Amino acid sequence: MKRLLVCGVLTMFTSLIWAQNDTLGASPPDSVIDTVTPVTLDSPGTNLPTLVSGKKQPIYKLKPGVDIPVFVIGAGWSGYAFTKIYSKPHSTEEDILSLNKNDINAFDRWAVRPFSESADKISYYPFFASMPLPFLFLFGNTKKDFFKLTGLYLEAMSITGFFYTGSVYFVDRYRPYAYSNESTMEQRTRGGAKNSFYAGHVALVATSTFFMAKVYADYHPESKAKWVFYTLAGTTTALTAYLRYRAGQHFPTDLLLGMVQGTLTGLLVPHFHKNKLIKNNNISIVPFSSGRNLGLSMIYRL
Repeated sequence: MKRLLVCGVLTMFTSLIWAQNDTLGASPPDSVIDTVTPVTLDSPGTNLPTLVSGKKQPIYKLKPGVDIPVFVIGAGWSGYAFTKIYSKPHSTEEDILSLNKNDINAFDRWAVRPFSESADKISYYPFFASMPLPFLFLFGNTKKDFFKLTGLYLEAMSITGFFYTGSVYFVDRYRPYAYSNESTMEQRTRGGAKNSFYAGHVALVATSTFFMAKVYADYHPESKAKWVFYTLAGTTTALTAYLRYRAGQHFPTDLLLGMVQGTLTGLLVPHFHKNKLIKNNNISIVPFSSGRNLGLSMIYRL
């Protein structure tokens, strides 16, 4: 974990250094435009940002004063908390036998089931498969922004790690299998049986896959293939959630919270780093009226 944290910090700093210079080279990447040929997002078939000023405009801009502290705090806390949440003290048999299924809220109660080792192992396939996705940035018109996009990806993952490990660190919630008499007592009494809240696998998969989908959509705003990426992100996240449920690892509320948090982080981190000088056709402000009430509503189109 310490080695991963050090590698992440070095990659983040490298990303920020390259981000400050990636628009100054002689041959600009596909993600920026020149002042010779103005292009707008309304032009059919274009995948370039709108010309707003006389400078080359990157799609994303990093702010070291904000991004470095966010990443360091998120990654630092995650590295510390991971060592704690997986070394919680074991429960006694008396504690386990005192668990009552009827004490679980009605929405979650039906999810009580024995631990499934096979489903648990399978759930790691989409989890590990989603982690190396930044290597896809080495292809296409994201290639010259590889370090910047990797930095953003690490920041998004550190945010998810911060929220996930923080919730598990401060909240002890028994997993569904701990309530099942069909699970072995050894499995039910282990410290990790109290890490149900919330679903970290699901949150990390959602963050990774939806981050990739958002980046692709921002670099190819007119591409119809972007919906393939969003569909794959949603399907992979849902599959991970289902497998974690089948394994008896999480309740529905744990899974839903993981899906929501991971999806929002994966989408919003690149969104908030998007260059403000680029015209954004995805956001519109619409007035509305309802009886005597007047107001404005914001609509965001993926």
